[in-house]
Amino acid sequence: MTDTATSNAPRVGFVSLGCPKALVDSERILTQLRVEGYDLSPSYDDADVVVVNTCGFIDSAVAESLDAIGEAMAENGKVIVTGCLGKRADVIREAHPGVLSISGPQDYASVMDAVHAALPPKHDPFVDLVPAPRLSGEDYAAGIKLTPKHYAYLKISEGCNHRCSFCIIPSMRGDLVSRPVDEVLREAERLVHGGVRELLVVSQDTSAYGVDLRYAPRTWRGREYATRMKALCEGLSELDAWVRLHYVYPYPHVDDVIELMTQRKADGTPRLLPYLDIPFQHASPRILKLMKRPGAVERTLERVQSWRAACPELTVRSTFIVGFPGETDAEFEALLDFLDEAQLDRVGAFAYSPVEGAAANALPDPVPEEVKQERLARFMERQAEISAQRLEAKIGTVQRCIVDAIDGDLAIARSMADAPEIDGLVQVQDGREAGLRPGEFADIRIMGSDEHDLYGEVEYNA
Repeated sequence: MTDTATSNAPRVGFVSLGCPKALVDSERILTQLRVEGYDLSPSYDDADVVVVNTCGFIDSAVAESLDAIGEAMAENGKVIVTGCLGKRADVIREAHPGVLSISGPQDYASVMDAVHAALPPKHDPFVDLVPAPRLSGEDYAAGIKLTPKHYAYLKISEGCNHRCSFCIIPSMRGDLVSRPVDEVLREAERLVHGGVRELLVVSQDTSAYGVDLRYAPRTWRGREYATRMKALCEGLSELDAWVRLHYVYPYPHVDDVIELMTQRKADGTPRLLPYLDIPFQHASPRILKLMKRPGAVERTLERVQSWRAACPELTVRSTFIVGFPGETDAEFEALLDFLDEAQLDRVGAFAYSPVEGAAANALPDPVPEEVKQERLARFMERQAEISAQRLEAKIGTVQRCIVDAIDGDLAIARSMADAPEIDGLVQVQDGREAGLRPGEFADIRIMGSDEHDLYGEVEYNA
């Protein structure tokens, strides 16, 4: 739980679950609480009320959210629920009928109204006549962050226009709603001025950014930018920070941002990190069709190869689902063949799990659980071999890294190829001796590797 308590003001406990997009929602709520004079409690015992921001994407996330609500009810008793699972209020009420309030994702006003009802702000005759501000998307950048000081998630849109058969996100977060490009750029600018050195661009579909606004142009720093992925990246590249793209669909116009990855700033670093997080999900055209995903696998491979030809530094990470309903042995083998050919740098995988409300639940020929788990193990074993080979090829090179933490004599860092939480690390053996600090950049000579991480020593402290 978060602790920023400073006074005897009313105290709110906060539990944040789910993806980076939900984390951004939590940051906005926490900032609004502080703006309105509430303190944040690190424990259930000291909190006057507890807010739980839930996830509801898959069954395990639903179970985790219900457990978190149950723990807050048992330890405190006054609980306000928000987030994706809030769209399924009946599930929450059935498990925990005593919660004070339930609201869906991005519904900041309902959360604040519930807090006001349960815990009115203290009376202050000097400021009570001043309306409490409601922070806009760009204003909260100066507020509370739940990430380390040196990196931050930058959410550019809400919702999604896709209707993937395994996903219920559109039913929770709605259709795509893009933020105007100038608002996003101003928020990013404030984050960087506040000490952020790495911006992680997140959405449900970053490639579709601006389509709902018809790519409307807006002005930032005296220049006009379209509300479009490439223009956004051009603007972000003007800031003194790494910029990393997540949740990118492999549309043809992604080619446009590869050029930015090949261009250099004055300090020699890329204008845009050569990193793409692309959820391919599978490699069988038939399974992709059942998933309602783009299915031109050969074209996808050609596109990845052309990106690497244009930008040899490019890191491609992806996620896949194994054991999707109807997946045959041959289709799974085709997925393994895709891994061999694509040679992806970072990969995550999940055994298919039915999600209440997902269209895929009605598909025939479910894969037995033991078969799903066996396929998942084989998939990860194959990718581990690929990852180990690709990391081994970096031995002897010098990698620009950002330091996340100091652990004993080591500095725990990440290269341009590594996003926080989901990718590997660079363990700098002489990090403390070299005087490295969290948030600093350093050039690291790579001395060794394994299936996931790199090991090195300081070459030059930037």
